[in-house]
Amino acid sequence: MRHGISTYNTLRRIQGHFDESTLTDEGREAARLTGLALRGLPFAAIYASPLQRARETAEILTTQLDNPPALQLRDNLKEINMVEWEGLPFDEVKERFPESYRHWQQEPEKLKMRLLTPEGEQEFFPVVDLYRQAAQFWRDTLPQHAGETILLVAHSGINRALIGTAVGLGPADYHALNQANCAISVLNFAGGFGEPVQLESLNLVDHLGKPLPDVRGNHRGPRMLLVRHGETDWNREKRFQGQIDVPLNENGRVQGEKAAFFLKDIPIDRAITSPMLRPKETAELILQFHPDVALETDDRLKEISHGLWEGKLEEEIQEAYADELAAWKVTPETVQMPAGENLQQVWERAIAAWNEIVASAPSNRPITILVVAHDAVNKAILSGLMGWGPEKFWVFKQGNGAVTVIDYPHGPTGRPMLQSLNITTHLGSGVLDKTAAGAL
Repeated sequence: MRHGISTYNTLRRIQGHFDESTLTDEGREAARLTGLALRGLPFAAIYASPLQRARETAEILTTQLDNPPALQLRDNLKEINMVEWEGLPFDEVKERFPESYRHWQQEPEKLKMRLLTPEGEQEFFPVVDLYRQAAQFWRDTLPQHAGETILLVAHSGINRALIGTAVGLGPADYHALNQANCAISVLNFAGGFGEPVQLESLNLVDHLGKPLPDVRGNHRGPRMLLVRHGETDWNREKRFQGQIDVPLNENGRVQGEKAAFFLKDIPIDRAITSPMLRPKETAELILQFHPDVALETDDRLKEISHGLWEGKLEEEIQEAYADELAAWKVTPETVQMPAGENLQQVWERAIAAWNEIVASAPSNRPITILVVAHDAVNKAILSGLMGWGPEKFWVFKQGNGAVTVIDYPHGPTGRPMLQSLNITTHLGSGVLDKTAAGAL
Protein backbone atom coordinates (compact mmCIF):
# COMPACT_ATOMS: atom_id res chain seq x y z
CA MET A 1 0.00 0.00 0.00
CA ARG A 2 0.95 3.65 -0.40
CA HIS A 3 1.33 6.06 2.53
CA GLY A 4 -1.46 8.44 3.55
CA ILE A 5 -1.81 11.91 2.10
CA SER A 6 1.09 14.11 3.16
CA THR A 7 1.77 17.82 3.50
CA TYR A 8 3.70 17.84 0.23
CA ASN A 9 0.88 15.95 -1.52
CA THR A 10 -1.52 18.73 -0.57
CA LEU A 11 0.98 21.41 -1.62
CA ARG A 12 1.69 19.57 -4.90
CA ARG A 13 5.41 19.45 -4.22
CA ILE A 14 7.74 16.68 -5.34
CA GLN A 15 8.81 14.48 -2.43
CA GLY A 16 11.13 11.70 -3.55
CA HIS A 17 13.78 11.06 -0.88
CA PHE A 18 12.99 14.44 0.73
CA ASP A 19 11.91 13.68 4.30
CA GLU A 20 10.31 16.92 5.44
CA SER A 21 6.82 15.88 4.34
CA THR A 22 4.59 14.44 7.08
CA LEU A 23 1.11 12.98 7.19
CA THR A 24 -1.85 15.34 7.35
CA ASP A 25 -4.80 14.67 9.66
CA GLU A 26 -6.58 13.19 6.64
CA GLY A 27 -3.57 10.98 5.96
CA ARG A 28 -3.49 9.69 9.52
CA GLU A 29 -7.21 8.87 9.46
CA ALA A 30 -6.80 7.06 6.14
CA ALA A 31 -3.97 5.00 7.66
CA ARG A 32 -6.27 4.02 10.53
CA LEU A 33 -9.06 3.03 8.10
CA THR A 34 -6.59 0.98 6.09
CA GLY A 35 -5.55 -0.86 9.22
CA LEU A 36 -9.20 -1.72 9.88
CA ALA A 37 -9.57 -2.98 6.29
CA LEU A 38 -6.53 -5.25 6.74
CA ARG A 39 -7.53 -6.56 10.17
CA GLY A 40 -7.80 -10.33 10.22
CA LEU A 41 -5.12 -10.98 7.62
CA PRO A 42 -2.26 -13.12 8.98
CA PHE A 43 0.79 -10.98 8.23
CA ALA A 44 4.08 -12.77 8.75
CA ALA A 45 6.00 -9.51 8.29
CA ILE A 46 5.37 -5.82 7.76
CA TYR A 47 7.96 -3.79 5.85
CA ALA A 48 7.96 -0.02 5.40
CA SER A 49 10.02 2.72 3.85
CA PRO A 50 11.97 4.63 6.53
CA LEU A 51 10.76 7.98 5.16
CA GLN A 52 8.48 9.40 7.83
CA ARG A 53 5.28 9.67 5.76
CA ALA A 54 5.41 5.92 5.05
CA ARG A 55 6.78 4.91 8.45
CA GLU A 56 4.01 6.80 10.29
CA THR A 57 1.36 5.27 8.03
CA ALA A 58 2.65 1.81 8.91
CA GLU A 59 2.81 2.62 12.63
CA ILE A 60 -0.78 3.89 12.66
CA LEU A 61 -2.28 1.03 10.71
CA THR A 62 -0.56 -1.63 12.80
CA THR A 63 -2.42 -0.33 15.88
CA GLN A 64 -5.60 -1.62 14.21
CA LEU A 65 -4.26 -5.12 13.48
CA ASP A 66 -4.54 -8.20 15.65
CA ASN A 67 -1.11 -9.26 16.95
CA PRO A 68 0.93 -7.57 14.20
CA PRO A 69 4.59 -8.51 13.71
CA ALA A 70 7.24 -5.91 14.47
CA LEU A 71 7.60 -3.22 11.84
CA GLN A 72 10.79 -3.54 9.74
CA LEU A 73 12.18 -0.55 7.83
CA ARG A 74 13.85 -1.11 4.45
CA ASP A 75 15.85 1.47 2.49
CA ASN A 76 14.95 -0.22 -0.79
CA LEU A 77 11.31 0.73 -0.18
CA LYS A 78 12.20 4.44 -0.32
CA GLU A 79 10.52 6.60 -2.93
CA ILE A 80 12.13 7.38 -6.28
CA ASN A 81 15.18 9.62 -5.96
CA MET A 82 14.23 12.89 -7.73
CA VAL A 83 17.34 14.63 -6.46
CA GLU A 84 17.16 17.75 -8.68
CA TRP A 85 13.44 18.34 -8.18
CA GLU A 86 12.76 17.41 -4.56
CA GLY A 87 10.91 20.04 -2.56
CA LEU A 88 9.86 21.99 -5.66
CA PRO A 89 6.24 22.53 -6.72
CA PHE A 90 5.20 20.56 -9.78
CA ASP A 91 4.38 23.76 -11.66
CA GLU A 92 7.88 25.13 -11.04
CA VAL A 93 9.50 21.91 -12.22
CA LYS A 94 7.42 22.01 -15.39
CA GLU A 95 8.56 25.60 -16.03
CA ARG A 96 12.25 25.22 -15.12
CA PHE A 97 12.89 21.77 -16.59
CA PRO A 98 10.57 21.54 -19.62
CA GLU A 99 12.51 18.87 -21.53
CA SER A 100 13.09 16.68 -18.47
CA TYR A 101 9.45 17.11 -17.45
CA ARG A 102 8.35 16.00 -20.91
CA HIS A 103 10.47 12.87 -20.54
CA TRP A 104 8.99 12.29 -17.08
CA GLN A 105 5.45 12.41 -18.47
CA GLN A 106 5.92 10.69 -21.82
CA GLU A 107 9.15 8.66 -21.72
CA PRO A 108 9.97 8.15 -18.03
CA GLU A 109 12.74 5.66 -18.81
CA LYS A 110 14.68 8.52 -20.47
CA LEU A 111 14.49 10.95 -17.53
CA LYS A 112 18.02 11.71 -16.37
CA MET A 113 19.52 13.89 -13.65
CA ARG A 114 22.92 14.62 -12.15
CA LEU A 115 23.70 12.79 -8.91
CA LEU A 116 26.58 13.67 -6.58
CA THR A 117 28.40 10.51 -5.49
CA PRO A 118 31.68 9.89 -3.59
CA GLU A 119 33.26 9.46 -7.03
CA GLY A 120 31.92 12.83 -8.20
CA GLU A 121 28.90 13.97 -10.19
CA GLN A 122 27.36 11.25 -12.34
CA GLU A 123 24.50 10.87 -14.79
CA PHE A 124 21.53 9.19 -13.15
CA PHE A 125 18.27 7.74 -14.52
CA PRO A 126 15.78 7.92 -11.61
CA VAL A 127 13.04 5.66 -13.02
CA VAL A 128 15.44 3.02 -14.34
CA ASP A 129 17.26 2.99 -11.00
CA LEU A 130 13.94 2.66 -9.14
CA TYR A 131 13.06 -0.50 -11.07
CA ARG A 132 16.45 -2.00 -10.20
CA GLN A 133 15.76 -1.13 -6.57
CA ALA A 134 12.34 -2.81 -6.67
CA ALA A 135 13.70 -5.97 -8.28
CA GLN A 136 16.38 -6.19 -5.60
CA PHE A 137 13.76 -5.88 -2.87
CA TRP A 138 11.88 -8.87 -4.29
CA ARG A 139 15.08 -10.92 -4.63
CA ASP A 140 16.04 -10.20 -1.04
CA THR A 141 12.60 -10.61 0.52
CA LEU A 142 10.57 -13.29 -1.25
CA PRO A 143 12.83 -16.23 -0.26
CA GLN A 144 12.16 -15.41 3.39
CA HIS A 145 8.38 -15.67 3.08
CA ALA A 146 7.37 -18.69 1.01
CA GLY A 147 3.67 -19.39 1.57
CA GLU A 148 3.25 -16.34 3.83
CA THR A 149 1.42 -13.02 3.60
CA ILE A 150 3.48 -9.85 3.98
CA LEU A 151 2.53 -6.16 3.98
CA LEU A 152 4.57 -3.42 2.31
CA VAL A 153 3.96 0.25 3.14
CA ALA A 154 5.78 2.55 0.75
CA HIS A 155 5.23 5.22 -1.91
CA SER A 156 3.58 5.79 -5.27
CA GLY A 157 6.71 5.42 -7.41
CA ILE A 158 8.33 2.46 -5.70
CA ASN A 159 4.97 0.67 -5.50
CA ARG A 160 4.54 1.01 -9.26
CA ALA A 161 8.05 -0.35 -9.71
CA LEU A 162 7.41 -3.24 -7.31
CA ILE A 163 4.23 -4.23 -9.14
CA GLY A 164 5.84 -3.64 -12.52
CA THR A 165 8.94 -5.72 -11.90
CA ALA A 166 6.81 -8.51 -10.47
CA VAL A 167 4.48 -8.84 -13.46
CA GLY A 168 6.87 -7.89 -16.26
CA LEU A 169 6.44 -4.14 -16.82
CA GLY A 170 9.49 -1.92 -17.22
CA PRO A 171 10.47 1.71 -16.63
CA ALA A 172 8.69 2.79 -19.84
CA ASP A 173 5.45 1.54 -18.23
CA TYR A 174 5.85 3.67 -15.09
CA HIS A 175 2.64 5.64 -15.75
CA ALA A 176 0.56 2.58 -16.74
CA LEU A 177 -0.57 1.94 -13.13
CA ASN A 178 -1.85 4.28 -10.44
CA GLN A 179 -1.23 4.20 -6.70
CA ALA A 180 -3.50 6.48 -4.65
CA ASN A 181 -2.79 7.44 -1.04
CA CYS A 182 -3.54 4.48 1.28
CA ALA A 183 -4.74 2.36 -1.64
CA ILE A 184 -4.25 -1.41 -1.34
CA SER A 185 -2.93 -3.74 -4.06
CA VAL A 186 -2.60 -7.54 -3.84
CA LEU A 187 0.02 -9.70 -5.56
CA ASN A 188 0.10 -13.50 -5.42
CA PHE A 189 3.53 -15.04 -6.09
CA ALA A 190 3.87 -18.65 -7.22
CA GLY A 191 7.44 -18.72 -5.92
CA GLY A 192 10.47 -16.48 -6.10
CA PHE A 193 11.17 -13.40 -8.17
CA GLY A 194 10.83 -14.18 -11.88
CA GLU A 195 8.31 -16.97 -11.35
CA PRO A 196 4.62 -16.52 -12.28
CA VAL A 197 2.72 -13.77 -10.45
CA GLN A 198 -0.98 -12.96 -10.34
CA LEU A 199 -2.07 -9.36 -9.87
CA GLU A 200 -5.20 -10.03 -7.81
CA SER A 201 -6.17 -6.40 -7.32
CA LEU A 202 -4.78 -2.92 -7.79
CA ASN A 203 -5.36 0.41 -6.10
CA LEU A 204 -8.37 -0.42 -3.89
CA VAL A 205 -9.80 2.68 -2.17
CA ASP A 206 -13.30 1.58 -1.12
CA HIS A 207 -12.16 1.35 2.53
CA LEU A 208 -11.48 5.10 2.44
CA GLY A 209 -15.12 5.97 1.79
CA LYS A 210 -15.06 6.38 -2.01
CA PRO A 211 -15.66 3.58 -4.49
CA LEU A 212 -13.21 4.55 -7.24
CA PRO A 213 -9.91 6.47 -7.37
CA ASP A 214 -9.93 10.08 -8.53
CA VAL A 215 -8.99 10.92 -12.10
CA ARG A 216 -5.28 11.66 -12.24
CA GLY A 217 -3.38 14.31 -14.20
CA ASN A 218 -4.12 14.38 -17.91
CA HIS A 219 -6.21 11.22 -17.82
CA ARG A 220 -9.47 13.09 -18.38
CA GLY A 221 -10.55 11.28 -21.51
CA PRO A 222 -13.05 8.40 -21.33
CA ARG A 223 -13.25 6.46 -18.06
CA MET A 224 -13.89 2.80 -18.79
CA LEU A 225 -15.54 0.50 -16.25
CA LEU A 226 -14.78 -3.13 -17.12
CA VAL A 227 -16.91 -5.65 -15.22
CA ARG A 228 -16.94 -9.43 -15.19
CA HIS A 229 -20.32 -11.11 -14.98
CA GLY A 230 -21.67 -12.50 -11.71
CA GLU A 231 -21.38 -16.11 -10.62
CA THR A 232 -23.05 -19.04 -12.36
CA ASP A 233 -23.59 -22.57 -11.12
CA TRP A 234 -20.88 -23.69 -13.52
CA ASN A 235 -18.41 -21.22 -12.00
CA ARG A 236 -19.16 -22.75 -8.63
CA GLU A 237 -18.80 -26.30 -9.98
CA LYS A 238 -15.57 -25.42 -11.86
CA ARG A 239 -17.19 -26.49 -15.11
CA PHE A 240 -15.95 -24.95 -18.37
CA GLN A 241 -18.63 -22.64 -19.81
CA GLY A 242 -17.14 -20.90 -22.82
CA GLN A 243 -19.95 -20.03 -25.21
CA ILE A 244 -22.60 -22.23 -23.63
CA ASP A 245 -25.19 -19.70 -22.44
CA VAL A 246 -25.33 -20.36 -18.71
CA PRO A 247 -27.39 -17.83 -16.68
CA LEU A 248 -26.45 -16.25 -13.37
CA ASN A 249 -27.24 -18.24 -10.23
CA GLU A 250 -28.75 -16.63 -7.14
CA ASN A 251 -25.36 -15.58 -5.80
CA GLY A 252 -24.49 -14.13 -9.20
CA ARG A 253 -27.63 -12.02 -9.14
CA VAL A 254 -26.73 -10.80 -5.65
CA GLN A 255 -23.26 -9.90 -6.94
CA GLY A 256 -24.87 -7.97 -9.79
CA GLU A 257 -27.09 -6.10 -7.32
CA LYS A 258 -24.08 -5.26 -5.15
CA ALA A 259 -22.17 -4.02 -8.18
CA ALA A 260 -25.20 -1.90 -9.05
CA PHE A 261 -25.24 -0.25 -5.62
CA PHE A 262 -21.45 0.16 -5.73
CA LEU A 263 -21.73 2.08 -9.02
CA LYS A 264 -25.06 3.74 -8.23
CA ASP A 265 -23.65 7.25 -7.93
CA ILE A 266 -21.07 6.88 -10.71
CA PRO A 267 -22.27 8.62 -13.88
CA ILE A 268 -22.55 6.10 -16.73
CA ASP A 269 -23.03 7.48 -20.24
CA ARG A 270 -22.93 4.32 -22.33
CA ALA A 271 -23.07 0.56 -21.69
CA ILE A 272 -22.00 -2.38 -23.85
CA THR A 273 -22.15 -6.06 -22.98
CA SER A 274 -21.47 -9.47 -24.40
CA PRO A 275 -24.84 -10.79 -25.62
CA MET A 276 -24.56 -13.92 -23.47
CA LEU A 277 -27.00 -14.33 -20.57
CA ARG A 278 -24.57 -14.03 -17.65
CA PRO A 279 -22.97 -10.66 -18.59
CA LYS A 280 -26.17 -9.25 -20.06
CA GLU A 281 -28.10 -9.85 -16.84
CA THR A 282 -25.21 -8.42 -14.80
CA ALA A 283 -25.25 -5.28 -16.98
CA GLU A 284 -29.03 -4.94 -16.67
CA LEU A 285 -28.77 -5.11 -12.88
CA ILE A 286 -26.10 -2.39 -12.85
CA LEU A 287 -28.15 -0.16 -15.15
CA GLN A 288 -31.24 -0.25 -12.92
CA PHE A 289 -29.91 2.97 -11.38
CA HIS A 290 -29.11 4.44 -14.80
CA PRO A 291 -32.47 4.11 -16.60
CA ASP A 292 -31.55 6.54 -19.38
CA VAL A 293 -28.67 4.38 -20.61
CA ALA A 294 -29.56 1.91 -23.36
CA LEU A 295 -27.71 -1.40 -23.17
CA GLU A 296 -25.85 -2.35 -26.38
CA THR A 297 -24.40 -5.76 -27.25
CA ASP A 298 -21.26 -6.75 -29.17
CA ASP A 299 -20.68 -10.35 -30.28
CA ARG A 300 -16.91 -9.83 -30.15
CA LEU A 301 -17.16 -9.65 -26.35
CA LYS A 302 -18.39 -13.27 -26.08
CA GLU A 303 -16.36 -15.64 -23.93
CA ILE A 304 -13.68 -17.84 -25.49
CA SER A 305 -15.06 -20.87 -27.27
CA HIS A 306 -13.68 -23.89 -25.41
CA GLY A 307 -15.09 -26.18 -28.09
CA LEU A 308 -15.26 -29.79 -26.91
CA TRP A 309 -14.25 -28.77 -23.37
CA GLU A 310 -17.48 -26.86 -22.81
CA GLY A 311 -19.83 -28.35 -20.26
CA LYS A 312 -17.08 -30.55 -18.79
CA LEU A 313 -15.49 -30.53 -15.36
CA GLU A 314 -11.72 -30.17 -15.12
CA GLU A 315 -11.29 -33.81 -14.12
CA GLU A 316 -13.23 -34.90 -17.23
CA ILE A 317 -10.97 -32.79 -19.44
CA GLN A 318 -7.95 -34.25 -17.65
CA GLU A 319 -8.93 -37.73 -18.78
CA ALA A 320 -9.25 -36.87 -22.48
CA TYR A 321 -6.93 -33.87 -22.95
CA ALA A 322 -4.28 -34.17 -20.25
CA ASP A 323 -1.45 -32.57 -22.24
CA GLU A 324 -3.60 -29.68 -23.49
CA LEU A 325 -4.97 -28.99 -20.01
CA ALA A 326 -1.46 -28.98 -18.53
CA ALA A 327 -0.36 -26.51 -21.23
CA TRP A 328 -3.46 -24.36 -20.60
CA LYS A 329 -2.33 -23.83 -17.01
CA VAL A 330 1.26 -22.89 -17.88
CA THR A 331 1.50 -21.78 -21.53
CA PRO A 332 -2.12 -21.03 -22.51
CA GLU A 333 -1.03 -19.17 -25.65
CA THR A 334 -0.01 -22.54 -27.15
CA VAL A 335 -3.40 -24.23 -26.75
CA GLN A 336 -5.90 -24.62 -29.58
CA MET A 337 -9.22 -25.60 -28.04
CA PRO A 338 -10.56 -28.70 -29.84
CA ALA A 339 -13.33 -27.45 -32.16
CA GLY A 340 -12.96 -24.04 -30.45
CA GLU A 341 -10.72 -20.97 -30.34
CA ASN A 342 -7.20 -20.16 -29.32
CA LEU A 343 -6.30 -17.14 -27.21
CA GLN A 344 -4.89 -15.18 -30.14
CA GLN A 345 -8.34 -15.20 -31.73
CA VAL A 346 -9.87 -13.94 -28.47
CA TRP A 347 -7.19 -11.23 -28.24
CA GLU A 348 -7.90 -9.98 -31.75
CA ARG A 349 -11.67 -9.73 -31.48
CA ALA A 350 -11.88 -8.48 -27.88
CA ILE A 351 -9.24 -5.77 -28.30
CA ALA A 352 -10.75 -4.65 -31.62
CA ALA A 353 -14.15 -4.25 -29.94
CA TRP A 354 -12.62 -2.39 -27.01
CA ASN A 355 -10.63 -0.01 -29.19
CA GLU A 356 -13.71 0.84 -31.24
CA ILE A 357 -15.70 1.58 -28.09
CA VAL A 358 -12.95 3.87 -26.75
CA ALA A 359 -12.56 5.62 -30.11
CA SER A 360 -16.28 6.36 -30.20
CA ALA A 361 -16.08 8.49 -27.04
CA PRO A 362 -16.57 12.24 -27.62
CA SER A 363 -13.42 14.33 -27.30
CA ASN A 364 -15.11 17.47 -25.98
CA ARG A 365 -16.36 16.18 -22.61
CA PRO A 366 -15.62 13.49 -19.99
CA ILE A 367 -17.56 10.27 -20.45
CA THR A 368 -17.88 7.01 -18.51
CA ILE A 369 -18.50 3.78 -20.42
CA LEU A 370 -19.50 0.45 -18.86
CA VAL A 371 -18.37 -2.79 -20.54
CA VAL A 372 -19.54 -6.11 -19.08
CA ALA A 373 -17.93 -9.29 -20.37
CA HIS A 374 -16.13 -12.49 -19.32
CA ASP A 375 -12.93 -13.72 -17.68
CA ALA A 376 -10.90 -14.46 -20.82
CA VAL A 377 -12.21 -11.42 -22.70
CA ASN A 378 -11.44 -9.05 -19.83
CA LYS A 379 -7.95 -10.52 -19.46
CA ALA A 380 -7.35 -10.04 -23.17
CA ILE A 381 -8.42 -6.38 -22.98
CA LEU A 382 -6.27 -5.69 -19.92
CA SER A 383 -3.25 -7.45 -21.40
CA GLY A 384 -3.68 -5.48 -24.60
CA LEU A 385 -3.56 -2.24 -22.61
CA MET A 386 -0.15 -3.32 -21.28
CA GLY A 387 1.08 -4.27 -24.75
CA TRP A 388 1.03 -7.97 -23.88
CA GLY A 389 -0.07 -11.02 -25.84
CA PRO A 390 -1.75 -14.25 -24.70
CA GLU A 391 1.42 -15.44 -22.92
CA LYS A 392 0.40 -13.11 -20.06
CA PHE A 393 -3.09 -14.59 -19.75
CA TRP A 394 -2.81 -15.59 -16.11
CA VAL A 395 -1.39 -12.28 -14.76
CA PHE A 396 -4.70 -10.49 -14.18
CA LYS A 397 -7.43 -11.83 -11.92
CA GLN A 398 -11.06 -11.14 -12.77
CA GLY A 399 -13.52 -12.20 -10.08
CA ASN A 400 -17.26 -12.59 -10.57
CA GLY A 401 -18.91 -9.18 -10.22
CA ALA A 402 -15.53 -7.42 -10.07
CA VAL A 403 -15.06 -3.85 -11.34
CA THR A 404 -11.91 -2.60 -13.10
CA VAL A 405 -11.27 1.07 -13.97
CA ILE A 406 -9.20 2.35 -16.91
CA ASP A 407 -8.71 6.07 -17.56
CA TYR A 408 -7.67 7.42 -20.95
CA PRO A 409 -5.76 10.66 -21.51
CA HIS A 410 -7.43 13.74 -22.88
CA GLY A 411 -5.84 14.43 -26.22
CA PRO A 412 -3.67 12.48 -28.67
CA THR A 413 -0.65 11.81 -26.42
CA GLY A 414 -0.22 9.52 -23.46
CA ARG A 415 -1.32 6.00 -22.71
CA PRO A 416 -4.29 4.63 -20.76
CA MET A 417 -3.83 4.20 -17.02
CA LEU A 418 -5.03 1.14 -15.10
CA GLN A 419 -6.60 2.93 -12.14
CA SER A 420 -8.09 -0.01 -10.24
CA LEU A 421 -8.15 -3.71 -10.99
CA ASN A 422 -10.58 -6.37 -9.85
CA ILE A 423 -12.46 -4.46 -7.16
CA THR A 424 -14.52 -6.99 -5.18
CA THR A 425 -14.77 -5.14 -1.85
CA HIS A 426 -18.42 -4.29 -2.59
CA LEU A 427 -19.24 -8.01 -2.46
CA GLY A 428 -18.66 -8.05 1.30
CA SER A 429 -15.64 -10.34 1.59
CA GLY A 430 -13.06 -7.70 2.50
CA VAL A 431 -9.86 -6.79 0.70
CA LEU A 432 -9.21 -10.23 -0.86
CA ASP A 433 -11.13 -11.62 -3.84
CA LYS A 434 -13.09 -14.61 -2.55
CA THR A 435 -15.31 -15.11 -5.58
CA ALA A 436 -15.65 -18.52 -7.22
CA ALA A 437 -12.36 -19.61 -8.78
CA GLY A 438 -14.13 -21.83 -11.29
CA ALA A 439 -13.48 -22.39 -14.97
CA LEU A 440 -14.19 -19.72 -17.56
